[in-house]
Parts: sequence; C-alpha cells; structure tokens
Amino acid sequence: MAAATDPHQIFLEEAAELLIQLEAALLSLEAAPDDRELIATAFRALHTIKGSGAMFGFDAVAEFTHQLESAFDRVRNGQLAPSAELIGIALAAKDHIRDLIGGPDAADPAAGADLLCRVSQLVGAPAAPSQAAPVAAEGRREAMVTWRIRFGLAADSLERGINPLPLLDELRSFGPCTVLALTDAVPPLAELDPVACYLRWDVMLTTDHPRGDIEGVFIFVADECELQLEAVGDAGGRLGDILVRRGDAHPETVETIAAGRERLGTLLVREGVVGEPQLRSALAEQKHVREAAGSQAAAIGSVRVPAERLDNLMDQVGELVIAQARLKQLVAACDDGHIKAVAEEIERLSNGLRDTTMGIRTVPIGSLFDRFRRLVRDLSHDLGKNVRLTMSGEETELDKTVIERLNDPLVHIVRNSLDHGIEDPDARELAGKPRQGCLQLSAAHSGAQVLVKVRDDGRGLDRDRLRAKAEEMGLLVPGAPITDAELLQTIFHPGLSTAAQVTSVSGRGVGMDVVKRAVDGLRGSIEVASVPGEGTEIALTLPLTLAIIDGLLVRVGNGRYVIPLSAVEECVELSTADDLRHTGRNFLSIRGDLVPFIRLRQTFRSPLPADPYQKVVIVAAAERRVGLVVDQVIGDHQTVIKSLSRLHADVANFSGATILGDGTVALILDVGHLVAEGQAAEPPRQAS
Repeated sequence: MAAATDPHQIFLEEAAELLIQLEAALLSLEAAPDDRELIATAFRALHTIKGSGAMFGFDAVAEFTHQLESAFDRVRNGQLAPSAELIGIALAAKDHIRDLIGGPDAADPAAGADLLCRVSQLVGAPAAPSQAAPVAAEGRREAMVTWRIRFGLAADSLERGINPLPLLDELRSFGPCTVLALTDAVPPLAELDPVACYLRWDVMLTTDHPRGDIEGVFIFVADECELQLEAVGDAGGRLGDILVRRGDAHPETVETIAAGRERLGTLLVREGVVGEPQLRSALAEQKHVREAAGSQAAAIGSVRVPAERLDNLMDQVGELVIAQARLKQLVAACDDGHIKAVAEEIERLSNGLRDTTMGIRTVPIGSLFDRFRRLVRDLSHDLGKNVRLTMSGEETELDKTVIERLNDPLVHIVRNSLDHGIEDPDARELAGKPRQGCLQLSAAHSGAQVLVKVRDDGRGLDRDRLRAKAEEMGLLVPGAPITDAELLQTIFHPGLSTAAQVTSVSGRGVGMDVVKRAVDGLRGSIEVASVPGEGTEIALTLPLTLAIIDGLLVRVGNGRYVIPLSAVEECVELSTADDLRHTGRNFLSIRGDLVPFIRLRQTFRSPLPADPYQKVVIVAAAERRVGLVVDQVIGDHQTVIKSLSRLHADVANFSGATILGDGTVALILDVGHLVAEGQAAEPPRQAS
C-alpha cells in the first residue's frame, strides 16, 4: 500500500506516462508539423515534467527540461518551426530525461550538455544557466480551478495593431476553455467605426496553472485593456447566483423575479435587468463549470492499481472457478432444489466476476504498436532507408500479460523486416517500386484469438538461399521434397540466417528462433508468407488470455482432456463406415468438404477398446480444419490454465493443464499442433 501512495512513486509513474505522450506527439508532429494541438501537447508534457520534477526534488530533470520547454514555447508562439532536426533532438532529449529520472548515474552529463547546446543553436540563443530555483517556484502547480476572465480592449487597440485572438489561443492552451464575445456595446451599423473595438470577452477557464500564468497572458496589453479575473471553483449553481456573483444583477431583483413561474433568464431579459449577451455568458459559465466538474469526477473515478494486485486477483478468481466446478459436480448428485438454485446463482456470479476481472486485465494492442513508431523511425535513419509505418486494429484488446510477452518477438520481426526485407531507396527505384518502403502492423479478433500481422513490401524471402542454408546446417536432406510452408518455417531455426553479412541490427540467426519460442510459450502459432519482389508477411495467432478459457471436456479411454472452445467448430458422430476405413488417409465428408481426422486413442496409445459410438470434434486453426476422434464429449468446462513443468516442456500435444471439480488433472490440447499434424502427416494404419 505504501508504494501506491508514495509521492515519489506517483511522480515516476506519471512521468513515464508523460514521456510516452511526448514521444507520440513528437512522432506525429514530424508528419504534421502544422498541427497546433500536437505542439501544445508536447509543450504541456514538458511543462508538467519540469514542474513536477522540481516539486519532487528531481532538480536535474527540471533544469534540463526547462531548456527544451523554452524551445517548444517558441514553437507554440510561431517563433520557431518544428523542423525535423528539432524533433530529432527532442526525441533524444526525451530519452535523456528518462535516464535522468532513472537516477543520476543512468544519464550521461556530456550527452545532456550536447543536446542543450544543439537546442540553443536552433533557438538562436545561448543555453541558459541553472534555472533550478525559478523552476522550483514555478513547479508548485495548483489544483484544477475554474477562472472567470472578463476583458475588453481600448477602442483604438485594433488600429494600433493589438490582436486579441492570440491572447484567447494562449488561454485555450492552459486547459478546457469556453469563450463568449459580449456584443452589447456594438452600435448600429450607421454609427459603427470599422477600425474600433467594441467587443468584450467572457472566458471560463479550468486549469491547474496559477493565477500568475493567466495574468501573464495579458502582460503586454495590461495598460490597454480592462481585465477582471476571479476564481469560480466549483461554485456553479443556479443561473441567478452566477449573475449576482458577476455583478450583472442585484440579488433582491433576482429573488423577486425568480418567484415567478417563468424561466429566470427569460424574465431577467424581459425586465431589462440584464442583456442577452450577459445571459448567454452566464449560461455558458454554468455549462462550463458543470462539464469541468464532471470531467474531474471522471478522472477521480479511475484508480491506479499495481499489476501484481491484478495478477493476485486473477489467481483468486481461478481458484474460485475451480471451487465452483467442484460445487457443480457435487450438486449434480443432489436432489435438493434449493441447493441447486444457490449453486446456479454462485455459478452466475462466478462467471460474471471472471469476465469482469479478465476485462480489467485487457488493454488495447495500440499501446504496444505505438512503441514501434520510434523504433522504425530511428532504425530507418540508421540504415539509410525511407520507411513509412502504418497501423490498423490498434483498438484490439489483449490480456496485458500477452502484450508484455509479445513485445520482444515483434521487435525482432520488425528489425528483420527493416534490415533484410525492405530495400534501400535506390534499389527500390531500380525495381520499379516507390522509394519509400511500407511496414504494416495490424491486429484483429478471430474468435477467441487475436491475429497480429507484420507485413513489408520489400524483396521477399530468397527460397534458394534459404534452402541452401538449411541444407548446409543439416536441417534438410539435399534434394528432398519439401512444401513451401515448411521451407519458410526453417527461418525460425536457431542459428539460421540468410543475411549476406552481419550488421549491428541482425544477421546472426539469433532473432527468429526467439520469436518462435516466445509465440509457442504464449500457446500461439506463427505462419510466414512471402512473394519474391513483393514482400513478406508474418502472422501470429495468439490467445486472448493466458488465465481462464472456456473449454470442451472430452474423454479418450480413461483420460480426460480439454479442447479450447474457441477452436471448436462442431461435433459429429463417427460412422461405422468411416471408422472401418483404414486405407490411405482418414477423411470425413463435412458438407462436401474433406476433413482429415486423427484418432486420439492412437495418438495417446490408450489400451482400452473404443466406445461403440465415437465422436469427432472438428477444430480449426489458421483457416485449416481437422477432426479429433474421442470416446465421449462430456460438456463445456471453465478451464483455469496451469502451466506444465519444465519436465514436460517437450510434450508437443499439450499446452497446459487444468484441475477438474473432483480434483483430478485434465490436459489441455494444443489445437494448433494437432491441426498441423493432421494436415501434414498420414495417420497410422489400423489393423483390420
């Protein structure tokens, strides 16, 4: 509990999020340098890191960030262009800030000084000396407060070149802002002076900036304008109260008119107490305060929870599911209707708690995809290539554990695509391609699984070179027949690389085998497709969660097994004719399609005779189907997945185990492996 409420830890967590926001804004700004919102986002992130760093004693962070913030303040004011050079320096500075937050020994002071020097050269001013003291004072940020700002310029201000729009834009950059122009002083058209300023403005601003920052917006026009600044806080309230606090109406007059049955605003305007502009402004304030209060309440409604607590909660929910399965089995032998009703209610609540807990653990895969924007940018620059990264399906949700373990495999795949797959611009032009290459990351739900694809439009895999390398390593017999899919799968063998030379990025043959092991550890599958000269696509099929799944419980001999329900398409009975067929491959005709099937009795070497009416469970993986022959389909089962021990790591047919309601263990079938086995291998012949 102490760790969750420690201010130091809170700063570290918030700083990590702000650095992610900063990097995302900078990368997007590189593609859209005119986007004012991205510039404001980057500035706010730097400003908050600086202020919070000073507040919590990270003086080095505050001092360094202050210099970069000053540069982006000039960008925000239109005095400096967000050039590619500035963004590159800012990204490197972001990494340095991360190192400074990690500890004084983690950052290189010389690198930090060099970055500040480069920033000052771009800005055109020398690097400022230590700003620790002023920054610390500015770092004392206030809580979110709503301010009412009313200001008007002198009548001849426009004629003298004073423009109110930049003032309003700067106020908007501080936070949620509502601006309303007061037009009651505008004369009739015949009397209107076209160069005179008749307008006043009412501004409602909700921000954590102190009063001094707001007054600083008007510092250069302080002698030329009428300014009223008042903190409203959460005192929204009734319309009449707002008008009284503003000084637009007398309290006794408001109370007298409010006693009527008509709407107060309509009556106040009709009686001439306030004008239409004042009424609109008061209504805008009322709406703004309500919305600000609602957004702050929503922010308070989200709670930071350490990941370990979610893991512990998931473990306890798993134990509850096992206990509920035990209760269900005991109640099945009971005739008491009341006990059965209670058991059904507990099962319903257990299922709801399971779904809610799993929903808490799921996060959009976009949080993972965003990490590759920086990787692709920097690596493309280092390799001298021009590569555009596109992403789709970022909203697809996965268990956080799956996403965490998916990061390293995707890094290896992306690095290989950039280094070996996509050609340099000159080679692409010679091949008739655009000079800019394209790397695509996509994700989509496929039943209870997620399909993640990495595709490049590069040169594709050289099958001749791949085969020669595999034969050289003894993976293939020279001249032996092999399918294209099997040949492409050899890239995942440890030590195999088709790179002509080893680079700092790849070429040592130690990356793709890591990908294969990681995907296997996630109970997923991986497929490769490549067209020479057009590119390569690597598709990863992954489970939504590693904790609890819905399964189909089946019996083979005396053993009970669980088939993931997401892979099950249908169950059919094995006819006597199909059962007696023993020449060549075993196939079932399912609505005109031939589906191979595997007798699990033979695979598991069960010594008991087969049941008279065997069942075939049709399962699918990666658009391929296979039938699994079992003795009995027992029914659906909530499966709490338990990992197999290291002693069973080489057992390919099983991906895990679960505990049944009677305390016995059932193995979970690896559907992907069984489907591949059924599609590629000929089942053993049966004795007649």
